[in-house]
Amino acid sequence: MSRIPKMLEKARRAVLRRGLSREDADEIVQEAFIKVDAYAKTREVRSHEGLLVSTAVNLSIDSQRRSARAPFVQHPNVQLVSSNDPDPADILEARAKLEHLSDGIAHLNERTRRILLLRRLENLSYAEIAEREQMSVAAVEKHVARATLKLMQWMESW
Repeated sequence: MSRIPKMLEKARRAVLRRGLSREDADEIVQEAFIKVDAYAKTREVRSHEGLLVSTAVNLSIDSQRRSARAPFVQHPNVQLVSSNDPDPADILEARAKLEHLSDGIAHLNERTRRILLLRRLENLSYAEIAEREQMSVAAVEKHVARATLKLMQWMESW
């Protein structure tokens, strides 16, 4: 066994004695090795093994302190929890749903589609639409209600 694996194993055992899991211990030893290697490139080190073990132990202490202060930060999906961005799968699903709704609107007859869009998108009142389409308010209400019902049924089939 070469010198480096022995040093890493010694550091790993020291960290495991502090009560960390094997995965956490491996990560801490790796981080310690990288730090010691970078340090040794610019400074003289008498004992690489001693520096590696003490660095790993100190990193494990830091890790345990962080966990004690903010245990939720260790959650595996912390980026998802803290992000306000929608999930990419949700975006794709919403786009597909919108496309299906658009197809449903396209299946409405022209007058009903126009009335529904005036009401829902342009937010015109029933009276304003009735005046524009030269029909009664009750007829406009029926067109909107029927179109809404058809679209609800259309979306159920999706």
